[in-house]
Amino acid sequence: MFVRPDCLTWLKQQMVNKYQGKGVTKVIGIESRGFIIAPMVAEAIGAGFVPIRKPGKLPAEVVEVSYKKEYGTDVIQIHKDALTSDDIVVLHDDLLATGGTMQAAISLVKQFGVKQIYVDFIVELDALKGREVFDKDVTVESLIHF
Repeated sequence: MFVRPDCLTWLKQQMVNKYQGKGVTKVIGIESRGFIIAPMVAEAIGAGFVPIRKPGKLPAEVVEVSYKKEYGTDVIQIHKDALTSDDIVVLHDDLLATGGTMQAAISLVKQFGVKQIYVDFIVELDALKGREVFDKDVTVESLIHF
């Protein structure tokens, strides 16, 4: 919850500062908290916004990936026509813990053959070492480390 609008503005500006001028064409928000900041950043840098959602929530044809979580398996989906091989994308979520959901999102996005993937979090729980699950070709940024 963002009770103070200046905090929301500050978070948005931190991401804009990181990604403006890097040729980003799409900002992808991971359901559901990734939907808060990602669309605002997309608009500010002149990029499109793309949601990654749980099954059954997107209205058109989808591509999906299933992945293991600490307590079972889950599935995420993206529209089949959301990305192209010309895209440079930022994948955004609020929290990096173990990295499972974001790793699945990266796997989903890589199916489109995009040019570059940036991964962005507001908070990273360093002790859980979630960053270690990502391939070295993926740039990972977190604003706050605990």
